Order: sequence, then structure tokens, then C-alpha cells
Amino acid sequence: MPLARTILWLSRPLRPARSLCRAQFMERKAQEPPSPPAMENGTRSCEERPPADPVATVTEGAAKIVFPSANEVFYNPVQEFNRDLTCAVITEFARIHLGAKGIQMTAVKVPGEKDSEKIAVDLSDQEEETAEKNENLAPGDRPRTAAVGEICEEGLRVLEGLAASGLRSIRFALEVPGLQSVVANDASARAVELMHRNVELNGVAHLVQPNQADARMLMYQHQKAPERFDVIDLDPYGSPAPFLDAAVQAVSDGGLLCVTCTDMAVLAGNSGETCYSKYGAMALKSRACHEMALRIVLHSLDLHANCYQRYIVPLLSISADFYVRVFVRVFTGQAKVKSSASKQALVFQCVGCGAFYLQRLGKASGDPGGRIKFSAACGPPVTPECEHCGQRHQLGGPMWAEPIHDLDFVGRVLDAVTANPGRFHTSTRIQGVLSVVTEELPDVPLYYTLDQLSSTIHCNTPRLLQLRSALLHAGFRVSLSHACKNAVKTDAPPEALWDIMRCWEKECPVKRERLSESSPAFRILAVEPRLKANFNIREDANPSSRQRGLKRFQANPEANWGPRPRARPGGKAASEDLAGRRRLLQNKRKEPAEDPAQRAARLKTFPCKRFKEGTCQLGDQCCYSHSPAAPVASGDIPIEDCLETTTKISPGSKAADGGIPGPGVD
Repeated sequence: MPLARTILWLSRPLRPARSLCRAQFMERKAQEPPSPPAMENGTRSCEERPPADPVATVTEGAAKIVFPSANEVFYNPVQEFNRDLTCAVITEFARIHLGAKGIQMTAVKVPGEKDSEKIAVDLSDQEEETAEKNENLAPGDRPRTAAVGEICEEGLRVLEGLAASGLRSIRFALEVPGLQSVVANDASARAVELMHRNVELNGVAHLVQPNQADARMLMYQHQKAPERFDVIDLDPYGSPAPFLDAAVQAVSDGGLLCVTCTDMAVLAGNSGETCYSKYGAMALKSRACHEMALRIVLHSLDLHANCYQRYIVPLLSISADFYVRVFVRVFTGQAKVKSSASKQALVFQCVGCGAFYLQRLGKASGDPGGRIKFSAACGPPVTPECEHCGQRHQLGGPMWAEPIHDLDFVGRVLDAVTANPGRFHTSTRIQGVLSVVTEELPDVPLYYTLDQLSSTIHCNTPRLLQLRSALLHAGFRVSLSHACKNAVKTDAPPEALWDIMRCWEKECPVKRERLSESSPAFRILAVEPRLKANFNIREDANPSSRQRGLKRFQANPEANWGPRPRARPGGKAASEDLAGRRRLLQNKRKEPAEDPAQRAARLKTFPCKRFKEGTCQLGDQCCYSHSPAAPVASGDIPIEDCLETTTKISPGSKAADGGIPGPGVD
């Protein structure tokens, strides 16, 4: 009997048994309660699967959460600095918020703070008299105190739009006083299920409310003034651009909006057209790209707010690690919105020497009657060619041209963290970064870098204190920037800066014969400096944060740190997914090694230019053809020159390894 017929004959008695088992399984399945479908970004997943049990425990700050080992819910431990700083900022904002609502003698109690270090709300003379009377009242009649973990009826209503595991919301409930409620929202059903477990684990169910919805729809549903949130925190995977329009409408008047952007490749100028599509501005590749990224985000926030007669006031803007983080207050006012155009600026940047100039989009001027008149600004501030090196200019922006920090608010946050350093695990870094922020020049957008200035004219790099001292001796202001270690932020014009570098080049001369006459270095050094630079070290050239040795610029906190893979329902663990991508992209852009004989034969198809001119001295040793009419390979670029010396191709040479071929060869 054939094999196929035998198998068919044996399988006939098993069919009724299989049908019976299938019917019993479907009957049991119908009796089970349906499992909630997984959602990702507001859409239902096609697969329904039982949730995996969390197997890991993460402790951060005062919170302790359980976490799945697979990459189903996004979590990045490197951003602990981001979460610590957010808790510190919202705590100080809570003090301001409670004081604006007229709560008398309300001190915000933070774990670890001493009673003498409590910061009370600023009171008028009349309120101070009332406060003295309150001291004589019975304990039950005295004004209550907003403490951590307690519901404050007139406190902050907080929304975390993309909560993932709920760690940030739980930390708010355990570390930030003066809260009325915290809504921890996420579109993923798996994330919301995990949030419920973590909320119960930390005992903050009275404050934190897990919610499953699309973050945009949730914020659009809270546009009315009584339903708005006092604090909205957006920390998405990648760009927050899709959420900004809803966020500026859902935050209360004078409320706090916290936004994180991790798409730094877009904001730093690698893809200007993508940056324009997301943020409405062109990003430029420059040494000041990190500060420009901050200003582009602030411009986008203000632009979205202006559509609804609202405007922003930046409190703190930080560029750290692989992301930028901005804290802004949103206000309503038609008159203030009119001045928004004068707060934005275009950037003209020279492609040769890197000198930049700002062009405001609008102009606000006052008339004798005390009214403010708004008009279009006049420009451009540059000539068609750079006056220093003769190169063209690139146009970037618009970007925010006003101060990106509120130094009074930053000082309050810094004082609170310094008084209670044990509150956060990253307190030393917070103190260092905020100290540099307080030292920055607030009215000077963007900056140069020390290596940029020296590499442009090909000279030795001066010490940072020498360049800062020269600028101070010349009567200009100068500061560092938290966004770059070698930044030189100064109000000196580019011509004064290049005069100082010309004076430095005279002390460390450059071999002019090696410079091309069309290079920026040759043209800059061809001009005699009109400013006499003094490089003697001044005491005020060394900033206070540098003298105290604060940790201002963080080293890599761990191996392979940076953005983590996107969360995927039922996906592999983050380490496995990352390892798989590395194997997939390994040697992606490397061309295969070329055989030496094939390379020699290919070069012989190109005519020797020097042989045609009668100047080639290599004869038969030349790698190119000396025939009168050598055939040229189709699709190849003609060779401009021949080799100066005899090229010996061996299996161990660079050409055999796919390295750099001889001169003139693609």
C-alpha cells in the first residue's frame, strides 16, 4: 500500500477524537472572561495574549516598582536624572502655586528637610499680621500644611500623558507635596495593568489614577478652564510634536508644561527638513546645535500656544545626555501674544568660519504715549558673502531668541537641592548643572567652542581661561554653557572674536604656505587685528562652579547607554533586541574587499593625465595606462592624477582590505 494512502487510512479513526477535543476547548474558551486587548498608541493589537508576570524590581527615589523582563513597557534607568530634576522643579512650582491661591503660612514639607529650612510662601504685611494671629490659635484652627503623600484640596492636578510603568507618577505622589491628584495615562493596556499593580505596591492609590487613553484625546477633553491640569509632563519615545497642540490647551493659566525630546538627530541638524515638519524650524549643523535644539523646541511650544491666544515663559531648559528637557509656564493674554514675533529669530551661519548672526522676525518699540508698536524687523544682518572668510551663509530657524531660563526660579531649585542633597540620587549632578545655568549669560543666544575657533585657522588651541581672560580684558562678557563643555558664550561680535584669535596666532604661528588661498584660515589671517588681545589670566575668568569642582558634565553612566528600543507588546527584551540590531547592521556600509589583480586591471583602464602632459616619470611602473587611447570604464570618474610613487599591491595592503585606494580613485 502506498505511504500516503496508509497515512490517510490510519488518520480516519482519529478525526472524531480531534473534533471532540476541539469542541470541548471552544466551550471552555467561551466560558472564560475575555482578556483586555493590548493597545499601542491608541490602536488595538491583533493578538490577544495573557499578560506576562513582572520578574524584576526597580527602586528609584522613594518608589519601588515591578517591571517585566521583556521590552513590553518602556523604561530607561539612565533618565533618573531627568526624573529627579522634574521632582525638584515641580516641588518649587507647588510652593509658587499654593502661594498664588492665598493659602496662608503654608510650608511645603519635603522628606529630609529641616524645619528651619522650610520655604514659606511670600506674604504681604497684612498677611504677616494674620500669620502672627494664627500662631495663637488652637492646633485644629491653624492653617494646614501641604505634606508629601497627602491630598491637598487646592493643590496641583498633574497629568503624565505617557506614563508607561507609572514610575514617574508614583514618584510625584511619594516625593512632591501639595498634590490634589495625579493622572497616569498610557495607551497600552499592558502598561495600565502594570501601573495598577505598582500603585497598589507603593500605597498611593488615593493620589495616582491610572488611565488608558490616547494622550491627545485625553488632553483635548480637558480644554475647558475648570478641567485643565496644573502640571502636564510629556516624556514620549522620540518627538513630542504630535502632543504639543493638545498640551498647550489642556494646561491651566500659569500652569507648568514639562516636555522631553529624545530625537536629537533631528533637532541637531542631521535632517533639517524633518525638523521643519515636526517643529516648524530648520536646524543647522553647528557646534551650538544642542542649545539651538532647546530654542527650536521653545519656538514650537510658543507657536502652538499663540494659536489659542496663549504664550510661554521658560523656567528651565536643559540639554543633557541624549535629550533636551524644557520646563515652561503657559499664560493667556492677547496683548502678550503680539510680542511673540519679536521673541523669535532666524540664524545666519557662515559655512566657512562658523560665525553666526541673529535676525529677529519682529520689532517691538514704544511710542511717546507709552503704547507698544509692533512692526516687521529690517534685515538681513549679513552681506551675501561672509566678511571674514568670503564663504556663503546658511539660514536656520526660526528659534526662541529670549532667555531660556528664569534665573530666580533656578536659584530656588538649586537652593532646595543643596539644602537637602540626600533627597535625590543624582543631587550632585543637579547642583552642578544648575550652577552652570545660573552662570550663563541669559541674553546671549548660542555660543562658539574653543576647538572650533582654533581649528578654523589651524592653530594651537589656547586654554579656556586664556580666551575668557582675553574677552574680559577687551570689555566683553563671557560665560560657559551647560550644553557643551568647551563652550564660549559671549556678547563679543565675530570680528572681535577673530581679532583675538589673530593675536593668539601671532604667539603660536601657523605655516601660511600650507594654507590654500581660498580657505577660511588664509583669509582670516590675511587681515591684521585691530584689537590688541591680552591673554593674562584674570581671577574672574574662572567661574565659581569650576573653582568648586562641581560635577557639571556627566560621564557616560553605564555601558551602551542612550535611547532604548521602543516598547513592543510581547517583544523581546531590550538587550536581545539591541544585540539583534547590531548583528543586522554590522558592516552595513563597508564595501567588500577588492582582489588586488582586479584592482590593478581596473586602474589600467584609466589614462594617465601626466603621461598626456609628458610629465609622468614612472614609465611601466605607473598604475594607469600610458597608451594613446586607453579605454575608460563606463560609469567611472576620470582620474585627475597619477601616483607619485610606485604602488605595490599585496594581499595585506589597505586596498586589499577595502581601505582607501590610491589618489584620484573612487
